Amino acid sequence: MGDDMIDWSRVSELRDEVGEEDFAEVVDLFLEEVEEVIGELPALPDDQSVMQHLHFLKGSALSLGFAGFSDRCTQAERACAAGVLTPEELAAVQDCHAASKALFLREKDARIAA
Repeated sequence: MGDDMIDWSRVSELRDEVGEEDFAEVVDLFLEEVEEVIGELPALPDDQSVMQHLHFLKGSALSLGFAGFSDRCTQAERACAAGVLTPEELAAVQDCHAASKALFLREKDARIAA
């Protein structure tokens, strides 16, 4: 995990699309929604629900530039569709999100300076 975790050009695009003033709010909403959905993953009752949550996470991740996290969600979604998703894979999705979020919050101001 490293520089390929975050697509900083996508982050800059999003900031330009929504404007600098609204960017922080968009980021906060994204992080809040994703935290909620990720927290629900282990308790979901069936594969279809897990796949829907993973699909949502993948799309959300792409929109904010969390490329590595999006890739991890894609892998988990495929494993779930094939009936081979393990608790370890779900934990890896959660871990990847935590690492991506930490990297993003630590470096966003320097990486996307106006």
